[in-house]
Amino acid sequence: MMQRLDSRIGRMAPGAGTAAGIALLACACMALAPLPVRAQAQDWPTHPVRVIVPFPAGGPADVLGRMIAARFTEALGQQFVIDNRGGANGNIGAGLLARAPADGYTIMFATTGPLALNKLMYRSAAFDPTRDFAPIVLFGEVPLIVVANPALPVKTLQELVAYARANPGKLSYASPSFGSMGHLSAELIQRSAGFSLTHVPYKGSAPAVTDVIGGSVNLAFDLVTTYVQHVKAGTVRALATTASRRAAALPDVPTVTESGVSGYQATGWYAIAGPAGMPQQAILRLNGIANAYLASPEGASRLQDLGVRPIGGTPAEMAQFVRSEIAKWRPVIEPIASKLE
Repeated sequence: MMQRLDSRIGRMAPGAGTAAGIALLACACMALAPLPVRAQAQDWPTHPVRVIVPFPAGGPADVLGRMIAARFTEALGQQFVIDNRGGANGNIGAGLLARAPADGYTIMFATTGPLALNKLMYRSAAFDPTRDFAPIVLFGEVPLIVVANPALPVKTLQELVAYARANPGKLSYASPSFGSMGHLSAELIQRSAGFSLTHVPYKGSAPAVTDVIGGSVNLAFDLVTTYVQHVKAGTVRALATTASRRAAALPDVPTVTESGVSGYQATGWYAIAGPAGMPQQAILRLNGIANAYLASPEGASRLQDLGVRPIGGTPAEMAQFVRSEIAKWRPVIEPIASKLE
């Protein structure tokens, strides 16, 4: 390009060359100026990326987040470092994401609550998922599960309903937090089947698991990923799962609908997001790597072992899905949220 400019300047009339040449050179510089920016975007990432998991270490979101972070690290040659920021049903970590620089170096691996429903539950939440987050990819869907401490004298959901009705106020259940999908699914099933339990919210799934196994609480409602290994080990008893079909990881466990509560369905999901305004180049690279992993035999097998159905898709499809989830759960959440006012 510069050689062509030199040729054009050389052919100009005396006296006009200097001014015109300067103008042409200025135009050339303007044309070339974006190139370093494009190159910088293509080089992303040039240093480690923080991956916020808004729940304590050891829970299912942490396990899955570390799984995909390792894949990003392998594919992109930079460390993707997990940053566990548990508390407030994921709101603390989600608030950090909303305030993070939109430079591609902070992303979040999270669940239904912080990525969609918490704004309905907590009006004081300092973020709006449809405004403050950039969707990257919908990672996977997972049913919830109803589990009991083996000492509880029930082996099916029907027996639980009968026992709870006969012993009002005596049974308690754990969920990862107030307003979590575990909490919401439990509220929905109690209303649908006509029985009552005492809710014991925790700060994440990991401490809830400990207390259910230890017998401090009788039951738990949480994502299948939380309890699948404990069910297989016999430390908790599975009563039912909440999707429209049985969980692949626990094919012998009936659904809530099969257990007599017709029309009942509730699922949770995992997804990856960045702060609003995150560079599209970074979003698309992460989306492509995640989709390839979810479609691979390794990824599909590992997720199935944890009870997760891989989803994937485009950022736009994730955005539409989040909007549909907000609309679906709003009528269930609003009566619960009113208790917080």
